[in-house]
Amino acid sequence: MYSSLYDHLLLIGTLSLLSLYFVIKTFKERLFPNPHLPPGSLGWPLIGESLEFLRSGHSPQPERFTRDRMEKYNPQVFKTSLLGESMAVFCGPAGNKFLFSNENKLVNLWWPRSVKKLLESSLVNVVGDEAKKMKRMIMTSLDQDALKRYVGRMDLETQHHIRKHWEGKEEVKVYPTVNLYTFELSCHLFASIDDPIQVSKLAHQFHIFLKGVIHFPINIPGTRFYSASKAANEIKKELRLIARQRRDALDKKIASPGQDLLSHLLLSTDAGGRFLSESEIVDNLLLLLFASHDTTTSVITCVIKYLAELPEVFEMVLREQLDIAKSKEAGELLKWEDIQKMRYSWNVVYEVLRLMPPIRGAFREAIVDFTYAGYTIPKGWKLCWTPASTTKDPGFFPNAEDFVASRYEGAGPAPYSFVPFGGGPRICMGNEYARPQILVFLHNIVKRFKWDLLIPDEKIPYDPMPAPSQGLPVRLQPHQSSA
Repeated sequence: MYSSLYDHLLLIGTLSLLSLYFVIKTFKERLFPNPHLPPGSLGWPLIGESLEFLRSGHSPQPERFTRDRMEKYNPQVFKTSLLGESMAVFCGPAGNKFLFSNENKLVNLWWPRSVKKLLESSLVNVVGDEAKKMKRMIMTSLDQDALKRYVGRMDLETQHHIRKHWEGKEEVKVYPTVNLYTFELSCHLFASIDDPIQVSKLAHQFHIFLKGVIHFPINIPGTRFYSASKAANEIKKELRLIARQRRDALDKKIASPGQDLLSHLLLSTDAGGRFLSESEIVDNLLLLLFASHDTTTSVITCVIKYLAELPEVFEMVLREQLDIAKSKEAGELLKWEDIQKMRYSWNVVYEVLRLMPPIRGAFREAIVDFTYAGYTIPKGWKLCWTPASTTKDPGFFPNAEDFVASRYEGAGPAPYSFVPFGGGPRICMGNEYARPQILVFLHNIVKRFKWDLLIPDEKIPYDPMPAPSQGLPVRLQPHQSSA
């Protein structure tokens, strides 16, 4: 009994000391700021400027959070406090280049505590050589050779989706419909999850998970993080069962070693000969399902929106896609070579990524003290790069508010001014996968329909990615003769 009481008192004492440490640290940073740090404001104790940052995501110009501070404090780097962390925001192409070029030297990948807690054993919690080994294992199923094999199946799955959810409909809510498409595709390609009921069950939990994955990590009922944590546990439980069934099928020679990413992760070892644990496999599958469908859903939805608003752009995309369709035999599926021909369509996607980036930035952590732009960045400080520092800057993009797909022809934008997928060793691992996924969908949808926005002025807030407040309902107009 006394031992149990002692343990409880020790736990309470430890938590009290930790709380006191964070309170003292928080007030010290604000009352006695280090004069060598970048200029800026840490905002309120504990919450910092998080509320302003989240609120700006619901405004017509979410980039103003960054742009206003660049103008007020410093155009190269400024300090703030987001999600409970003191942070330096690196701005402009030079800031992007610095962070991307110094991975594992001065900085390492970092994610907010909410992400790290929900994706415990995944790549987001691994740095250095271990991260390289794990990423190499995962990327084997996402490299160019794998993507070449995926294109035909993507085309087949996309046609099936459109027949089921678009054809014969007068109106469609784009965002939830596309979200189902991208999630189904990822489930099929990565883990051969084909049961519609199972996919629907996972998709429901993923919707809850997404709302709290980047949020204050307060694990009490009623908070977004609490709901996201419960949803993550349900997803992991389902994925664990799928992984065990696949291992059994592989042992019995029922499943193929090269069937998909799941089989690959179960059977492969890293460079040191180590197999991934079940938790690592499950958490990395969760990470990939998260990374491969939510951002893509947002991008496809925004492309649909801009194509409805810009009929001349739609016609040029349609012409390019029809030329490709006419070069195919009846019933012949798209190939990797066809994706390479979709140059104008991909420039359109790029311009959508510039005007409405699917993420507001990503994070690093200083692993040593260093100096940048004349300011001290202390070891342990969190760092952020954001598209908002460049993508609407007329110095890099003349007539920055206009939609100009030709910006990406020739030499394209200045180096490091347009980095929709990040850069360096920790570039978004889904960036190569996203391209054929988006273009295959675009090919199939534009050659079948035109569409009108039913709510032309619908708001598209970040939560945490751009998502139309009413789901972007459109009225479909089938072409007289679908190719």
